[in-house]
Amino acid sequence: MRTLMIEPLTQEAFAPFGDVIETDGRDHFMINNGSTMRFHKLAEVDTAELGDKAIISIFRAESLQMPLTIRMLERHPRGSQAFIPLLGNPFLIVVAPPGDVPVSGSVRAFLTNGRQGINYHRGVWHHPVLTIEKRDDFLVVDRSGEGNNCDEHYFTEEQLMVLSPHQ
Repeated sequence: MRTLMIEPLTQEAFAPFGDVIETDGRDHFMINNGSTMRFHKLAEVDTAELGDKAIISIFRAESLQMPLTIRMLERHPRGSQAFIPLLGNPFLIVVAPPGDVPVSGSVRAFLTNGRQGINYHRGVWHHPVLTIEKRDDFLVVDRSGEGNNCDEHYFTEEQLMVLSPHQ
């Protein structure tokens, strides 16, 4: 079984899958009479249909036992999905490029620094939220509207991968 190597999350490494939502190294401008820095348009909410809406939710996630066997990935074909940590804790990300099905050999894993959020582009395969803490909260921005917006793919036994944050 292939062990996924966990990479630090950077704009460049994550670009094929989405956006890294962070202020480090990003352009900004001053607003509110000079009292506030605005880091503008760090990610775009993508919705596929005219009647879709961007919505904001909070996900309270429980940690999964590590090492974790990666058995499935999901994708959202009708909209992007952003996760922003609310408690400042690092979290894990497992992704694969868009396509009809995720390719096991193309799956990558990333670790945030606790101040970074991510925005999965529409159609990018990813594992459901992976908190390292026992319980963690995330602000989630995604799509609401008609039609199925969650496809799941389960890997065969030969395609399974293992994720261990203690590499």
